[in-house]
Amino acid sequence: MNRTQPKPGWKSKIHEIIYEADTPAGKFFDVALLIVIAISIILVMLESVSTLNLKFYWHFYIAEWIITIIFTIEYILRVIAIKRPKNYIFSFYGIVDLLSTLPTYLSLILGGHNLLFAVRALRLLRVFRILKITRYIGESNRLLLALRNSRPKIIVFLFAVLIICVIMGTVMHLVEGEKGGFDNIPLSIYWAIVTLTTVGFGDIHPVTPLGRFIASFIMIVGYGIIAVPTGIVTSEITRAQKKPIPTNTQVCPHCNEAKHMDDAEFCHNCGKKLNEE
Repeated sequence: MNRTQPKPGWKSKIHEIIYEADTPAGKFFDVALLIVIAISIILVMLESVSTLNLKFYWHFYIAEWIITIIFTIEYILRVIAIKRPKNYIFSFYGIVDLLSTLPTYLSLILGGHNLLFAVRALRLLRVFRILKITRYIGESNRLLLALRNSRPKIIVFLFAVLIICVIMGTVMHLVEGEKGGFDNIPLSIYWAIVTLTTVGFGDIHPVTPLGRFIASFIMIVGYGIIAVPTGIVTSEITRAQKKPIPTNTQVCPHCNEAKHMDDAEFCHNCGKKLNEE
């Protein structure tokens, strides 16, 4: 006796569309959401221009409410579609998604529609999740792998730079002293950091010949130091290019875990089946 496979429930369909990008519906959802996020960020920037805000206040107000309602519906659907909602709610992107919807609602309580611009700008962080679209996921994974592998080397490098800044700042305090504007060692270290990174604000500068010689030396060293982190990351990216990188966008409907291998049938975190019929 042949048994027909049960059709996936509506929650499974919502999960497939919202959390995955391998299907046409999933790709359409991600692209549409990316457009909404871009419009939202543009509105936040335009509202900060006082002349535009006075002229198009109600247009901005209505558009912001429409976008907030879209984000609210999306947030609710993400909570409903996963079997353990708290795994999503308390995740990094879950918190970002919640903060994306709060400013407009808080404006009703606190008053003033222009409040919490900085919180609304956090919506831009959501772009990183939308870029899970198949054509980008492989490259983004390679970049993340390269940054992760570069972390120990970059940390050691930053410690070395910090030590150099402390030593050179102390030396400049002894050479220039209060007469040259180097009143104390912390202020001198600040000058060393600004000089070594070739920023050069110019609020403090050496006046003695020896101080200028030391400053010139720090500037030259700074050009070489800037290239070091770039070289470390580039080397790791080149190494990552030779390794197979998974492009699977499946998210476990049970624990919300991602980053599964391309041919994975079970979640590597909770062990449950990824695609339940």
